[in-house]
Amino acid sequence: MSVKEILLFTFCLSFASLFLFRKLAQHVGLVDKPNERKQHSGSIPLVGGISVFISVIATFVFFYKLNTTREAIYFCAIILLFIGVLDDRFDISVKFRILVQFAIALFMVFVTGKKIQYFGNFMGDDAIFIDRFSSVIVTMLAVTATINAFNMVDGIDGLLGGLTCVTCTALAFVFAVNGERFYFIMCAVIVAALVPYIMLNMGIPFGKKYKVFMGDAGSMVIGFIVIWLTIQATQFSRIDHDIEMRPEAGLWIMAVPIMDMITVIIRRISTGRSPFQADREHLHHICLRLGLSSNQAMVSICALAFILAVIGILGEIYRVHETSMFCGFLVVFAGYFVAKNYAIRELDRKELKIA
Repeated sequence: MSVKEILLFTFCLSFASLFLFRKLAQHVGLVDKPNERKQHSGSIPLVGGISVFISVIATFVFFYKLNTTREAIYFCAIILLFIGVLDDRFDISVKFRILVQFAIALFMVFVTGKKIQYFGNFMGDDAIFIDRFSSVIVTMLAVTATINAFNMVDGIDGLLGGLTCVTCTALAFVFAVNGERFYFIMCAVIVAALVPYIMLNMGIPFGKKYKVFMGDAGSMVIGFIVIWLTIQATQFSRIDHDIEMRPEAGLWIMAVPIMDMITVIIRRISTGRSPFQADREHLHHICLRLGLSSNQAMVSICALAFILAVIGILGEIYRVHETSMFCGFLVVFAGYFVAKNYAIRELDRKELKIA
């Protein structure tokens, strides 16, 4: 079957499942209700993640044979989806979620053999590798961090879906030019499954009547699949002896979720708060406080993510040295950190003066 037919199958399945699951969600209480942090109106079904997951998994089970790696990744995603649904419905503790994410990362490492062991040549001309034990720890931290980074950006309509589409499109390009058809199709299928969700999430074309949210179930699964695909692209495996993309480029294609998470956690810790304490200091919150509408904020943030991802891809195409790629990312991150902190201080000062 052609790629177009596979993507059409995924798109239609995702669209149909969204309407099916949103009805079921109302009956089982899997809905998001407004509170002091959530400004939407009414109870919104939290089924975006379930729909995207089922559409992606069904596509690959239907069109591709299973192997050990794929079975392991599907199993990890199922566990994360289950924990996410429980969290959406019953609000389970952060510590338990983190523990599960660590366990999932550990399972992935030992079953698939995929781990972060290679860091490129960003310190000079010699490749940097770390030992097996350290690589397991680093991989567990990276998987957990990415899952939570994508969870944290799910704050306004369309943003999580848009940022995921940017990252998956960049990864799809990398896999395509390296002849990795399966992983190219996986990235494209994820985008195809996300488009119906983004449409309903943003009220296109049915308005708010059929609105749905992704939920923690979706953001956790998406974050896990994105980091797994990135590890697949940037790390040497036990079978292959080549990589599709240098690790430094991986930072650029996930730049916005990574930078936003790190700056938020640093601010929370520096002010004596828990790094897991919810607040309104994410980039999308700052955009809204600056007067942008939700749609304007979403488009602006996704545009920034797209530009940074393009820089990473161009760095790969023109083989910019890893030192320059890494230092360039640090400069962008430093600028982001300073600008965001300045914006928060000024907004707090202005709002305090008005009050």
